[in-house]
Amino acid sequence: MAMGETPITVTGNLTSDPEVKFTASGAAMARFTVASTPRAYDRESGQYRDGTSMFMRCSAWRHLAEHVAESLTKGMRVIVSGRLRQLDWQTDQGENRSMLVMEVDDIGPSLTFATATVTKTAPRNSTGKPAGGGDAWNTDPAPAPGTGGGEAPPF
Repeated sequence: MAMGETPITVTGNLTSDPEVKFTASGAAMARFTVASTPRAYDRESGQYRDGTSMFMRCSAWRHLAEHVAESLTKGMRVIVSGRLRQLDWQTDQGENRSMLVMEVDDIGPSLTFATATVTKTAPRNSTGKPAGGGDAWNTDPAPAPGTGGGEAPPF
């Protein structure tokens, strides 16, 4: 993260399925919105009350974008970490507009009210292709003893 950037973490629910598009160079980009609503206990009524919802527009790039699209769907509770960016533009009528978006560095399901099964993917280089051709975590099973792969320990 560069100096002067605004880091942020938001916990909330996806308002729709992530939308994936590809740039002309083939880089994946996913867009999605996270709704975060504070909740407070009201002692007078004895019930929880929802506060004002915040809707954070988010974008993820490259392999993270693909993983988001494959893993997350509308309504899922997520924890998103990234950096705030301000987008500025001018309308066709000449009016200046701006909005804040989160450029996502990391995202995952919230395990407060759910469980998840994690599937590791192959490491990728900056072009999105598998890096090094090997298994960075060395999770390939050892060959069975006597099968030409040497005598591997039984653990």
